[in-house]
Amino acid sequence: MKRSTERILTTHTGSLPRSVPLQELLREREEQREFDEGNFQSSISQAVADIVNRQQETGIDVINDGEQGRSQYATYVKERLTGFEGERAVRSRPRLDDSDFPDFAATQVHMSSRNMPQPACTGPIAWKDWPAVERDISNLRAATANSQAEEVFMTAASPGVIANFLPNEYYATEEEYLYALADTMKDEYNAIVDAGLLLQLDCPDLAMTRVSQFSHLSVEEFKKIVELHVEVINYALDGIDPERMRLHVCWGNTEGPHHHDVPLREIVNIVLQARPMGLSIEGANPRHGHEWKVWQDVDLPDGKMLIPGVLDTTTNFIEHPELIAQRILNYANIVGRENVMAGSDCGFGTSAWGRKVETNIAWAKLASMVEGARLASRELW
Repeated sequence: MKRSTERILTTHTGSLPRSVPLQELLREREEQREFDEGNFQSSISQAVADIVNRQQETGIDVINDGEQGRSQYATYVKERLTGFEGERAVRSRPRLDDSDFPDFAATQVHMSSRNMPQPACTGPIAWKDWPAVERDISNLRAATANSQAEEVFMTAASPGVIANFLPNEYYATEEEYLYALADTMKDEYNAIVDAGLLLQLDCPDLAMTRVSQFSHLSVEEFKKIVELHVEVINYALDGIDPERMRLHVCWGNTEGPHHHDVPLREIVNIVLQARPMGLSIEGANPRHGHEWKVWQDVDLPDGKMLIPGVLDTTTNFIEHPELIAQRILNYANIVGRENVMAGSDCGFGTSAWGRKVETNIAWAKLASMVEGARLASRELW
């Protein structure tokens, strides 16, 4: 994993906006309508090539495929694994925020990750479409073959976030379900790293689920859940070089109150037990923008690298480069410049639809991040 040894490097969380035609193709597949598979696959390949080029033109250092072939960042696995053939339904769990502000919650119904009908797990987990993983890797490697990027990464869903969106109705316990997912998904994790790519494991379950799936638990009880999920993560990642991995944690890519979010301070020491050396974590939105101060009291373990969010991915405000530089400096002055890479709070397309940030504004925000990193670098070197 590259370090910021000469300047502050930039990246993002993974998902990037899809074009309108690509959204329609993804919707056809999501709704299980008939569609032209050949046209779909060629469209995905072209979309990955286009998104790679745009990241490079914007000046982003560590890039990926923008998750162009996925309708959603976690539930994409239902098309690749057995066990999810049952009827789809909206199983959105009420958030603690919703109970406090029901009028606001009523305005938030749209085709997003929360409200897309999804199946539960009703059978044993195994691969049924392994070639889909190989196509993802092949598309990204082809698109970056002549890339000048510092590094290339690919995202993959953690067992815990899959279990959050695709609930268990088959395994005897939630723990058994998590380990069954880990036993299968580790093939994808290994394949990404074996292909020479960085693996980013998406783990919003380590924070986001406090106000949804586990809203009935106390903070101390929830921390036990986080410990279990980290244990499962480390099991799934066993044997992979920690330097070839980074982990993303967030409190949900939604605009809303977030006043029941578990504080970073409560979970940070557990999260740091996960094997990946990189930690991508929210740091820009109004509820968590102050938490850079946590690192004044928490030692970043040797070799670990922070990828704090310096862009809020739920607002169409374009952050000023000087604000972004300030945010970067807050971290770099505590943990060391070489241990910081600038990133986004979350993705700009965690689902293909229902995005809050308009496509061109998303790219303008990313360009502002690149400029902010340049400003911070001038102060640090």
